[in-house]
Amino acid sequence: MDEEPVIIQLTRDQAFVLSDWLYEVMMQSDKLDAIVPDRAVWSGIYAISGTLDTTLPEVLMPDYADRLEQARRRLMEVVGSDEDDEAGE
Repeated sequence: MDEEPVIIQLTRDQAFVLSDWLYEVMMQSDKLDAIVPDRAVWSGIYAISGTLDTTLPEVLMPDYADRLEQARRRLMEVVGSDEDDEAGE
């Protein structure tokens, strides 16, 4: 079995928002069981989450919520929203 690591690149905003979401589904609820019933997949999820938590100083900053909201807004400007999709139909 090849154990060479795979490198995934994210913007800081992507990493921050993903980290928050992963924390929510893993630690604050039982959602991970519902979303990912295959526990073998959890290994990768925990590895990604742990890497994000140790890489992002934002997760420990007192203005966490404000920074998260700003990151979400910047990302939504790039990807658009559901409302944008509905308007284009």
